[in-house]
Amino acid sequence: MTAEKVYIAEQLIPILEKVSDPEIPVLSILEMGVVRSALIENDNVKVQITPTYSGCPAMDVIGDDIISALNRAGYQAKVELVLTPAWTTDWITEKGRRALEDYGIAAPLGAEADKEALLGHKKIVKCTNCGSRNTRLVSQFGSTACKALFQCIDCQEPFDYFKCLK
Repeated sequence: MTAEKVYIAEQLIPILEKVSDPEIPVLSILEMGVVRSALIENDNVKVQITPTYSGCPAMDVIGDDIISALNRAGYQAKVELVLTPAWTTDWITEKGRRALEDYGIAAPLGAEADKEALLGHKKIVKCTNCGSRNTRLVSQFGSTACKALFQCIDCQEPFDYFKCLK
């Protein structure tokens, strides 16, 4: 799947880059790919965001954080939740994927690989601590519903894996 076109006014990018995902604070909402558009009309900004999955509890906090950040920058802001097209892990930027790994969360694999890993058929999820692929699924759900809990068999450390969503 190719990423949907995102429209963000250039002067808003530095502001939105400072708004982090409340569940993964090392990622900005831009790196996470939840911002679908951010447009300025006069001094009013309209931002459209798409949840990582329906019912994601972080979206209210993200919306409030966007409004606060834009208000501090002198803009009146409105945030709209957009459900179509559905968010996909393909929208996480490369910088975001690296930040996930550095933070200790394995970045999402492709859809088929994800299925093989979550069903325990292949050892392909890389440990974020030692880099080994000798890992095992502990639970389909990790610290949040969008993550699974894995453990490295080599170093024994637990870690989250961000599940692939397409």
